[in-house]
Amino acid sequence: MAAHLSYGRVNLNILREAARKELREFLDKCAGSKAIVWDEYLTGPFGLIAQYSLLKEHEVEKMFTLKSGRLPPADVKNIIFFVRPRLELMDIIAENVFSEDKIHSSRDFHILFVPRRSMLCEQRLKEQGVLGSFINIDEYILDLIPYDGDLLSMEYESAFRECYLENDQTSLYHTAKGLMTLQALYGTIPQIYGKGECARHVANMMLRMKREFAGSQNQILPVFDTLLLLDRNVDLLTPLATQLTYEGLIDEIYGINNGYVKLPPEKFAQKKQGEASKDLPTEAKKLQLNSAEELYAEIRDKNFNAVGAALSKKAKIISAAFEERHNAKTVGEIKQFVSQLPHMQAARSSLANHTSIAELIKDITTSEAFFDNLTVEQEFMTGVDTDKVNTYIEDCIAQKDPLIKILRLVCMQSVCNNGLKQKVFDYYKREILQTYGYEHILTLSNLEKAGLLKPQTGSRNNYPTIRKTLKLWMEDANEQNPNDISYVYSGYAPLSIRLTQVLARPGWRSIEEVLKMLPGPHFEERQQLPAGLHKKRQQGENRTTLVFFLGGVTYAEIAALRFLSQMEDSGMEYIIATTKLVNGTTWIKSIMDRPEAQAP
Repeated sequence: MAAHLSYGRVNLNILREAARKELREFLDKCAGSKAIVWDEYLTGPFGLIAQYSLLKEHEVEKMFTLKSGRLPPADVKNIIFFVRPRLELMDIIAENVFSEDKIHSSRDFHILFVPRRSMLCEQRLKEQGVLGSFINIDEYILDLIPYDGDLLSMEYESAFRECYLENDQTSLYHTAKGLMTLQALYGTIPQIYGKGECARHVANMMLRMKREFAGSQNQILPVFDTLLLLDRNVDLLTPLATQLTYEGLIDEIYGINNGYVKLPPEKFAQKKQGEASKDLPTEAKKLQLNSAEELYAEIRDKNFNAVGAALSKKAKIISAAFEERHNAKTVGEIKQFVSQLPHMQAARSSLANHTSIAELIKDITTSEAFFDNLTVEQEFMTGVDTDKVNTYIEDCIAQKDPLIKILRLVCMQSVCNNGLKQKVFDYYKREILQTYGYEHILTLSNLEKAGLLKPQTGSRNNYPTIRKTLKLWMEDANEQNPNDISYVYSGYAPLSIRLTQVLARPGWRSIEEVLKMLPGPHFEERQQLPAGLHKKRQQGENRTTLVFFLGGVTYAEIAALRFLSQMEDSGMEYIIATTKLVNGTTWIKSIMDRPEAQAP
């Protein structure tokens, strides 16, 4: 099922297996039949670790979503709550337990906190008078979840908000813990580099945890050579820009959640000839997206303008393979053709799906609205007119376009100009509040706190210097056969990935001046390896770097890192880890004040 996790340089299946083993052990603690009550947010991440079949093997008979009121009827001995440590969820659990106690007094209740137990939550259960009803209260440490052969995510959606708005470092503690788990499985990482306040905190916590476990050093040959910790606020520009890779656009337009995307069904309806199309399916088509699918692995990181050609090339190969059947004369040849048939049919259906998705995306990317938006983004990135009110943004506000679209553009202008002139800042603020409602004043204040939308202070705008020194804008980026990471945004090279690239060669000393202009400290730490575990590098063997984004990473940045891994002369392979996979919309939403009250 998860074979694609072990294809890469680092076998991430080891991590998945360790998580599955712990889950089995917990389920076996609760003897007898079981029903699991899920905190809805956890079902997606858990699906990547264990399918229903694994739970079934351990006597899980029913599954419910956690909601207030009574639990649905289930003839089971154990009820297990799988929840995040949130106070509001404890109140719902208390309600559930009370209503159950009245009916079935013989039931056993258990709680599994993911990823950590919380004293506050247990205190709340005690106040509600139900703490004594629980036989097992445990924690299931699910920090880093393998999403693909080179990608790990904690799916901690509030990490950026907590770190930059609420000054809450819980997510950083989870990150450090997750990295310790990783080192227990894959060996100590000898070199740690970092940039940003949060990166500094995580590195300090890791080093402290390592000192505390000094006696229990694991004798594993290190798989990773380097860990790079990057704060999201070192590069606030990249997530605001529209991603232009195939996977990035799927996420921008439809949203990818836990490896799945939901798409409009009418494109995927199998119409038989002569049939009326009146009974089109109405339920969204749900597709899984990962490198286990050969075609997706091939096209996911391409610039969208190169996807059409790749799909038509694939179509020719597949139809040629099906034509082979006419040439199969002997029994042996026919047998061989038949044995390849399932693979060929899977390839054909995969091609049909991705052709449909590409058509859906093309309808949007060829629209005038998309082009206008992109033009303004690229003007900001190249420093054109960033210091005055932008007429396109004015028009969008006047037409009452979605608020998030406006916020992304205004924040982008602010970031590329190191803050907006007070007059421009006040104008945008007034227009937004008068058009979309005064309740958004809190959202604007949050964006200001996070450094995304702010008035200019006396200091000069360093963005042009950073752009030139790190070559963040490349004219005529080659989208079809890229030779530089800037192809993922058709000209803009993500700052975060440029920093990663320079670290590998020639090293950060060469850009000391630029690093000082970016927020937060930059540092380097070394971890002592136990004797005899120093890697002997073979001639031509690549080094492996784990790049950890604190506060979120976009699919376009992931594509750029994969591109660097595949470059002939880079000598470096990258594994990517993050607190959350984000795009501009989900990221801004996480900073907004009560985004659920928003119109879409």
